[in-house]
Formats: sequence, structure tokens, C-alpha cells
Amino acid sequence: MAAVTDPITTTVTELPESRVRVEAEVSPAELERRLADSARQIGRDLRLPGFRKGKVPPPVVIRQMGREAVLDEAIRGSIGRWYSGALDASGIAPVGEPDLNLGEMPEVGAPLTFTFEIGVRPVATLGEYEGVEAPRRDPEPDPKVIDEQVEQLRERAARLETKEGAAVDGDFVVMDFKGFLDGEAFAGGEGRDQMVELGTGTLIPGFEEQLAGTSAGDEKTIDVTFPDDYQAEHLAGQLAQFEITVKEIKVKELPELDDEFASDNAGFDTLEELREDLAKKLREDAETRVDGEFREAVLDAVTANATVEVPDALITARAKELFDRMVHSLSHQGITKEAYLGIAQKTEEEILEEAKPDAEQALRREAVIHAVIAAENLVPSDGDVLDALQATAVRENTTPEKLRARLEKNGRLAELMDDLAQGMAMDLLVEHAKAVEAPAEEPAADEPEADAAE
Repeated sequence: MAAVTDPITTTVTELPESRVRVEAEVSPAELERRLADSARQIGRDLRLPGFRKGKVPPPVVIRQMGREAVLDEAIRGSIGRWYSGALDASGIAPVGEPDLNLGEMPEVGAPLTFTFEIGVRPVATLGEYEGVEAPRRDPEPDPKVIDEQVEQLRERAARLETKEGAAVDGDFVVMDFKGFLDGEAFAGGEGRDQMVELGTGTLIPGFEEQLAGTSAGDEKTIDVTFPDDYQAEHLAGQLAQFEITVKEIKVKELPELDDEFASDNAGFDTLEELREDLAKKLREDAETRVDGEFREAVLDAVTANATVEVPDALITARAKELFDRMVHSLSHQGITKEAYLGIAQKTEEEILEEAKPDAEQALRREAVIHAVIAAENLVPSDGDVLDALQATAVRENTTPEKLRARLEKNGRLAELMDDLAQGMAMDLLVEHAKAVEAPAEEPAADEPEADAAE
């Protein structure tokens, strides 16, 4: 059997400023395959005498349209695939977008060449990386947080009881209302048996304040002005009158904090058992976060000891990557880039500038972790790879071995191997690191209370 030639071969030339030039060559065999695919695609819509629609053979399509025209279509449809193949073949870690140039249209039997220049992950010169000191928080939960969670549970168990007397902040007013603009009732301005908690600011400004002091059976007319940015445009900025009939005042009754409360609302025999369970869950959650924070602090300590030159152009390119990644993620939630910029009230340039410190640190960390991989010659074993694929294989009803073969065929095994090697490097750094007490967090400054009318 004849040997299969790699479809893409590359030559890499290092350039200043953490950039490379990659000269890529697409084999004639690969080029002919894509040419035939393109001709076959065109032939599905081509009408020629003597052939049924969609049944025009590729050689006939090429003769009819001309080889150069079909090849141009093939190159346009395949350049993305070939670029990815060139990245894999070159073994570089790209940062940012490439500056790509296509060569001349090849003759029959000749390869296609293209070149591109692109930023690459910088190289780190390691300093001390074993036994660094890094801060680690105590995962023991703050008793105040436990108190807050108990209080939240108590709030959910609260009952509303009818109250005699005037309504005050925190009370619930049950009412009928009808709104008027210039003496005329307007659509959507009427409600019956509506309940509102005073002091929450859920209604338009001035509404709740005029309900304070009312009692069951009271009838009154209140004047309010809709905000200029009110969602119903025909009401925005309008002065309105509302006729109010107060039907009932309710007050929130919280249950006593005792063993009966713990039993009725959480299934524990005693209040102490409830608090212990909350503390356990908070501790487990905190330990996961603390472990992650400690690993990051260790890597930052190792990075601080290393020498890494990160050109400004590379930082800008990574900041753009981070922004594009966020925009792509938001698009899955139905939020466009324009909408996000409107919410943030910033330009794309301002956001990119703010992202530069994080982008630079991310590049430094990546350079350092790969330097550790090289220094320690860390290579995941076949067992490591199969273990990492076990959970995915179970979900996909296949075996880790078949999944590994699929990744290798699709050129993605190297990516998994690199992820595993990074994990091995981090485990090594953390294993030898010395945890020191984290500095106490400074209490947050008291924030001014929001206006109830906002």
C-alpha cells in the first residue's frame, strides 16, 4: 500500500516580538480532492444538456467552468481547514488573528502554498518554582453567613397576617386601583386585589410613599409622574392620578428560631443540627473555591519569579480574543455585542484597554506553565488520557479507546495532551508550595442605600 502523504506541511520561521512566519504547502493530492468536492457541489445545481440536474460529473463541471474558477471556489471553501491544519502541523501556540497571504494559483500536479504571520505564546525563563509561598484562606465559614442563611430560610417560612391600623414600611397593602391621564382612564392602569410591600420601591416613584399611613377601607387619590424612561412609551413622563381603595393591610410574621422551626422547615431535630448542616455545606463549597484560589496564587508566585517578555501587540491581541470569546458566549443568551456595549456604557476600545492587564497576566501564566512542563519533561501517559476520557465516553456510550482514536483522527489529541500536561505541572507546583495565612479581607465600605423611588 502506498504511503499517505500529509495534506499540509509547514516551515516555521521565528520573528521578533513573539511572532512567527509559517510557510504552508497543501499537497497536490489534497488539492485535487477539494477540487473534486467543489466541482461536485457546483454540479448539484448545474444544468447541462444530456445530464440530469445534480448528476453532472466533476470532470465535466471543471471542463465547463474552467479549472481555475472551480479551484478558486475550492480554495475559498477549504482555506479555513488548511489554516487549522497548518497550525497543528507547525506546533505553534497562536495568539490573535493571522496575517495570511495566498500564493499563486497552482498548475495541475503542483501544491498550493500560503504563508501567514501570527503572534505566539511568549517564552518564559523560570526562576524559583518549587517551594514558593502563596496565601491560602481558611475555608471555615463565617458564623454571620450561617446566620444569614438561617434568616433566609425563616423569611421563606414567614406568613402574612392581617393587621389592624395604619400601614408602615415592611407592611403589605392589598388594594384596588385605577389610573387616569387628564381625567381619562388608560389601558393597563387598573388592578384588583394587588398586593405591594411598602419600602421595596417596586412601583413607580411616589406611589408607595402615598400608601404609607393608609388603613383597610381607606379611599384616596394619589398623583404620580411616570419616569421618562418608562417602558410604556405613551406613559413616559406623564402625570397620572390613581384612585386607590385599600382593602387590607398585612404584616409578615416570622416563625420563632427554635427546634420546631428546624424540624418543620428543614427536617432537622434541632436548630443546632440545621446550623451544623449549613456550616458543612458552606465549608465544602469554600474548600473548592479556596483550592482554586490557592492554585492560582501559586502560579502567580511562580510567574512573579520568572522572566517573560510580552510585547504590547501580543497583549492587545489576547485582549481582543478575551472580548470576542465573551461576546460569543453572550450571543448564546441572546445578547448582541451592541447591546452589551450599551449596557456597559463603554466603547469596545475602552473595554479592550481595561482587559489588557488580565490579558498580559494570562499570557505570562501560560508561558510559565509550559516552561515548567518542559523543565520537568511532563508527558501524560496513555492511562492518563484514557482516564480523562472516561466520563465523556460513558456519556457518549462509547469506550475511552474509541474516543481517543476519534480525537487523534480529528487532530485534537494534542490539545487534550497539553491540557493534561498543564494539570500535571500545576499539581507539581501546588504539591511543593508552602501555604501561608492569607491577609484579612478589609471590610467593604458601607454603600449608600438606594432611593426607594428609583
